[in-house]
Amino acid sequence: MIEPDFDDRLTEFKRLRDRLVAEVGRRIIGQRDILDQMLAAVFVGGHALLVGVPGLAKTMMVRALAGAMDLRFRRIQFTPDLMPSDITGTDLVDQSADGRREFRFVEGPVFANIVLADEINRAPPKTQSALLEAMQERQVTVGQATRALPDPFFVIATQNPIEQEGTYPLPEAQLDRFLMCLHVPYPTPAEEERILMSPTAAAGAAPVPVIGAEHVRALQDVVLAVPVSRYVVAYAAKLVRSTRPADPTAPGFVREMVEWGAGPRAGQHLILAGKALAAMAGRAAVSLEDIRAAAVPVLRHRVATNFAAEAAGLDSVALVQRLLKEVPEPPIRRFAGATADAAN
Repeated sequence: MIEPDFDDRLTEFKRLRDRLVAEVGRRIIGQRDILDQMLAAVFVGGHALLVGVPGLAKTMMVRALAGAMDLRFRRIQFTPDLMPSDITGTDLVDQSADGRREFRFVEGPVFANIVLADEINRAPPKTQSALLEAMQERQVTVGQATRALPDPFFVIATQNPIEQEGTYPLPEAQLDRFLMCLHVPYPTPAEEERILMSPTAAAGAAPVPVIGAEHVRALQDVVLAVPVSRYVVAYAAKLVRSTRPADPTAPGFVREMVEWGAGPRAGQHLILAGKALAAMAGRAAVSLEDIRAAAVPVLRHRVATNFAAEAAGLDSVALVQRLLKEVPEPPIRRFAGATADAAN
């Protein structure tokens, strides 16, 4: 059941989203789609992986977003010699004035609201795995103690797709914990001219905080309350199942070109992303278009192609886009009279 003032809350949601985009736009030229998708991940409490060549302002975008949200921000530069304790923190021995010694925990940079894991594939798997518990459980365990992370908590990681020397590809288990994988594109010609003019102009002003941690939590509650019909859920489930080559409903090209497909968590993230996109647009229900808009960033890192796809010059994005064209919508009659459920 939708509350009577839910439309007003959605209107306020859209207003705050527009203000956030405007504030970040004072520092970042273009990249509106990427910013919207990052906001969608934040508003459902998810994590995002930004993939792009150097110089596309990925770090600046995350920093500007944290400033506009007035959230505690920490950046971790991943390097081959980075240790897990450099991320989570460690216990140190303190000696008091009377000579007594006791352990004192020193928090690592993961104890923040927005954590930027810069060039996450530069660190070895042992260090990468230090983020696994933090991303999934919102807590870290050091020694015998488990400590909760701040709320809200998001990890936004960056990755360079062109320089692979000395890198460690993220394992599938960690990739799956990113709600979205966003490929940051080059700017348009008009945007690039504005960027080239910026060094000769006054430096962009720092974003003015629009919302804080309490607002973010309230907006996350609004997103979770957006209803999604069984009809939309059925379409999302069919889309995810169609990525699995062993599934009877998978198209022929998936069976030929996909090594393994997306799991149930991908379907959950697809619904959550659809809720966020609907709420950001001020709409009170998730549509099939919301699911389609979220499909590529949610599924691209969860579909592994094989040699046949590589030989044909196709990647996971091309296959997901082809699925969006070929997977039919569910028959409406099957869901006649079904009520809309708020799937949290």
